[in-house]
Amino acid sequence: MKKHIIAIGGGGFGRCISSYLIEQYILNLSGKTSPKICFLPTATGDNDSYIVRFYSLFNSLNCKPSHLEFFKRTTNIKNHIMAQDVVFVGGGNTKSMLAIWKDWGMVDLLKDAYNEGVVMSGVSAGAICWFTSGITDSWENELRILPCLDFISGTCCPHYDEEPSRIPYVKKILLEEKVTNCISIEGGSAMHFIDGKPYKNISFKDNKNTYNVFLDKNDIIEKPFDKIQL
Repeated sequence: MKKHIIAIGGGGFGRCISSYLIEQYILNLSGKTSPKICFLPTATGDNDSYIVRFYSLFNSLNCKPSHLEFFKRTTNIKNHIMAQDVVFVGGGNTKSMLAIWKDWGMVDLLKDAYNEGVVMSGVSAGAICWFTSGITDSWENELRILPCLDFISGTCCPHYDEEPSRIPYVKKILLEEKVTNCISIEGGSAMHFIDGKPYKNISFKDNKNTYNVFLDKNDIIEKPFDKIQL
């Protein structure tokens, strides 16, 4: 049984519904005709409009969508998560999301589901959360490296080409030897991991990439991963 994680650098239904390419790719990984997919909008405080956009897209696809909230009366999370085929984690404040998950016991539940073959996926906060650490804007004035769930070894930076502060920050932490490399994902692309190892970049907009960014004799190297263009 293979274990899948899809880390999306930016785009998808969160900001606007322009296509369903990456979402359909994620659903297909389940191997089910009509997979159950659960949306976790925790990082936005369970924002209502974000939840509506989720259902607007996934109700049009062949799947059984649901969501899990922590800011209203919360269902039996263990039963719900373990019954899913796919989990999709939304963007927002990663630090706050992880704190809430920890208090509710979600971290262990997600790990159990992942080990049982549930496809894990998400965008922005929902991308970096699976790594040892992620570059986050959870604090207003600066980017920081945040410890995350460690399902995947290494550090991840989403929005690599979408936000002007991202590329300089990755360069800075490499030069300061705070990290040895960074998986840097552009908007419109996603990195697909199988059993915790990089498989391929999934580009759902034209010519978008994921890079392994590292230092070689004080030169910043951006090495693109092999790509599938949807």
